Amino acid sequence: QVQVVESGGGLVQAGESLNLSCTISGRNSDDYTMGWFRRAPGKEREGVLCIKWSGGITAYTDAVKGRFSIYRDKANVKNKLYLRMNSLKPEDTAMYYCAADWLGECSGSWDGAFWGQGTQVTVSS
Repeated sequence: QVQVVESGGGLVQAGESLNLSCTISGRNSDDYTMGWFRRAPGKEREGVLCIKWSGGITAYTDAVKGRFSIYRDKANVKNKLYLRMNSLKPEDTAMYYCAADWLGECSGSWDGAFWGQGTQVTVSS
């Protein structure tokens, strides 16, 4: 059984930073492609950043380039994924989700992925 748990969301002012964390636990957790997604109120879910199980990072949207970064830590038993968000803007307000797809591709559908419950990020102007 794979579990995906996000943390680190909160309320910040525009221009501030936040670090989101995602912990994935379960068998062969190193083999998961992991990604951050977000859903703003009234909008469709969109991809933010993805890191493939074998390495390589994909940015899904130009809106976060230069401000957000993704990295993972495989040093411990529990595989952790991070999203560093700098220079936050009100339009970054959304529920942020972490997903893990076994041996997946960042360009894949993520239909078979494991998803967390999400962590809310709210940026005030």
